[in-house]
Amino acid sequence: MATSVPPPKSGSVQTMTSLLTEGLVARGHDVTLFAPGDSTTRARLHATHPHGYWHDPTMWPWEMYELLNIAAAVERASEFDVIHYEAGYYPMSMAFTRLTRTPVSQTLHHAPSLAELALWKRYPDAPFIAISNEQARLLAGLNVVDIVPHGIDTDRFTFSATPEDYVLFLGRFTPGKGPVQAIEIAKKCGLRLLLAAAEEQYYREAVAPLVDGTQVVYVGEVDFETKVRLYGGARALLYPVQAGEPFGLVLAEAMACGTPVAALDRGAVREVVDEGVTGGIFADEPSMADGLHAVMSLDRCRVRERAVERFGVMPMVDGYVRAFTRIIEGRKER
Repeated sequence: MATSVPPPKSGSVQTMTSLLTEGLVARGHDVTLFAPGDSTTRARLHATHPHGYWHDPTMWPWEMYELLNIAAAVERASEFDVIHYEAGYYPMSMAFTRLTRTPVSQTLHHAPSLAELALWKRYPDAPFIAISNEQARLLAGLNVVDIVPHGIDTDRFTFSATPEDYVLFLGRFTPGKGPVQAIEIAKKCGLRLLLAAAEEQYYREAVAPLVDGTQVVYVGEVDFETKVRLYGGARALLYPVQAGEPFGLVLAEAMACGTPVAALDRGAVREVVDEGVTGGIFADEPSMADGLHAVMSLDRCRVRERAVERFGVMPMVDGYVRAFTRIIEGRKER
């Protein structure tokens, strides 16, 4: 990691890294976390730099710091049974897979392009752990050893039985996330919409002109406590993604607060949302707008219960232990 673990604000890669690390320690495994010195963990911490690039804009490019962390782990490879890398954008760790007898595995947090797959296929034996069936399908031709869905610390997501009078969009401001579509849907339904994400160029160019501070309100990038409060206060989470995603962590997080979700049928949405129980899945924006009030009327207690059943941390941790065991045994056989 090139940023602190867990993250001070948003950051699914850092969050999943922290949950997996702490869960493995809780299961009795000896874990070393390669991350900045300002990280918080019960594992052994190997810090190649004192803090993450969020705290120091001169730490650029961030990929170089990430690469140095991977290299540090490989340099100590004889101490470990397996080295695992959580890849935000690309699995640079796979370049090390032939340089050590200790297996190097990777989990990817985005949907790869065909050009990326063509490049990665130069390392067909590099083991991947997919986060959904949808992502495993997209990784066809690579060595996908297992599928382990993301988990969340459901105890930290406070249940809210009675929401406030708004719907929520939470996610990066990119065309693929659909913030403009979320605004259009909220306006069509006559609902107040809160937007929570870090300000980016797309926000300034395409989203900000639609923010009026009354019906459409921008609240900025939020820390964990504020995120949970926003989830719990929302009548529904809007997820009008234009490009399919391999999981959709915000869906599980919102549902853990009892908040139902309205999502377009893209990527792994059907693997995360139980239609008619935890949310609604729609073919397009007009049908989402037409069905949004039905989504908001779903039983919030049942939404919470189902999220806890499906997305706890320890099932994810046990899945990774299973995957790591397969990888280690496979390396021994070869």
